[in-house]
Amino acid sequence: MTGSGHKAPSGWRIAVLGGGAWGTALALAMLRAGHFVRLYARDPETVAAIDRGENPRYLPGIALQAGIVATSDIEAALDGADCVLAVAPAQSLRAMLTTAKTHMPKDVPLVLCAKGIERDTGALLSAIVDEILPKNPVAALSGPSFATDVARGLPTAVVVAARNEGLAADLAARFSAQNLRCYSSDDLIGVEIGGALKNVFAIAAGAVTGAGLGASAQAAMVTRGFVELRRIGAAFGARPETLMGLSGLGDLLLTCSSAQSRNFAYGLALGQGKPLAGLRLAEGVPTAAIAARIATERKIDAPIIAAVAAILDGTITIRQAVSALMTRPLKTESDV
Repeated sequence: MTGSGHKAPSGWRIAVLGGGAWGTALALAMLRAGHFVRLYARDPETVAAIDRGENPRYLPGIALQAGIVATSDIEAALDGADCVLAVAPAQSLRAMLTTAKTHMPKDVPLVLCAKGIERDTGALLSAIVDEILPKNPVAALSGPSFATDVARGLPTAVVVAARNEGLAADLAARFSAQNLRCYSSDDLIGVEIGGALKNVFAIAAGAVTGAGLGASAQAAMVTRGFVELRRIGAAFGARPETLMGLSGLGDLLLTCSSAQSRNFAYGLALGQGKPLAGLRLAEGVPTAAIAARIATERKIDAPIIAAVAAILDGTITIRQAVSALMTRPLKTESDV
């Protein structure tokens, strides 16, 4: 399905739940699209900073245009909302939705803007919404996009997915603005799988780069990682064309090639043997473990995912993992 570059038909009241880099960037994007934006952040200091027109902790050096109403009161943020963007990290989503449940307006769409798989249950994020907020239609926003680029208004293309084709198209139209092009899709599962797994492969690409194993090894890691993404996606019922699009291949290429990606940066530090304590935890870390478990349970061949999970839990070193991958039985490249 095609996207829309048209401005929102009319201004919505949009609640953004999450005051980090991505939440703040999306709040700016929604403001530019002609919406009225309330942003919920737990930290009162973040709220105060946004009121001053900045978010130095998460988006240093970027001036925030006036119009975002920031609050640490989730009830106030959700009051009268026409649409809700959930920007909590995947492993925190359940807790946030549980807190928001009492105040969530009925029947308004909830758009997932984080990427991952719940570590304890193996659930995709849309399944968590279905469980906690069954009366709110769920959608997901994904694609190759860095928070700093979106915050600065640089050209970016993303995809908005929902099970209902009409809802996805409406959201894409309403979210699109100058320099933010939103395409629509009704393959919600495919968009979620692509967004979650690319984080794992970004850690792998960063680790290979950090270990000094060369650009050729990095290219091979990303390419074969995409094969594993397609295998797991197929097992979940994702459409191949979705995984070839913005939320799959597009996001994979971006996050596996830049230290702006938190996951790539985490892998880079891992490969260089640097301390990880000072880094914000990358979402691919918990996702790797659950993705490896899912692959094993479903008998899906995913050696890179398994290797990343083993590296992260200290079972093997990066060089041991690469050596094991390079000595696997030979097969035709088309064997996916």
